[in-house]
Amino acid sequence: MKGTVDIREITLNDAEAIQNIREAITADDADIDSEKLIGQQVRDDHGKASLVAEVNGNVAGYMISTTLYAGFGIKKSAWIMAIGVHPDYMGQGIGLALARKICEIYKNRGVEHIYSSVRWDSTDVLSFFKKLGFERSEFINLKKKL
Repeated sequence: MKGTVDIREITLNDAEAIQNIREAITADDADIDSEKLIGQQVRDDHGKASLVAEVNGNVAGYMISTTLYAGFGIKKSAWIMAIGVHPDYMGQGIGLALARKICEIYKNRGVEHIYSSVRWDSTDVLSFFKKLGFERSEFINLKKKL
């Protein structure tokens, strides 16, 4: 580890750092409006848990999640919507630390299940979630091109 990791709640001030992480991971995320995304998390905090990991005062990673209260046969559940660790900090346990903290938060809130959706060909992300104990759920993701 290149320094101590501090995990804290996300703030709107983190938007630029999160955008930089997203762009460092993939150029496809260059057009994402991170400020809008983070703003939604900060303004409507009901049931949400979104965190950043700082190393020596620099945002090195983030995790954005939310709670759903009903839908498609499940009761209250949590969903990890986005995660990112800057490539300079990958392999140092930052993603695992963020995920463990998110799981702890939701467990303390009485949530029994946490879900995420992962591309089938994203073997690194699939491996990450399997390391955390995630397994296939009863859902099949569907999409429609508009």
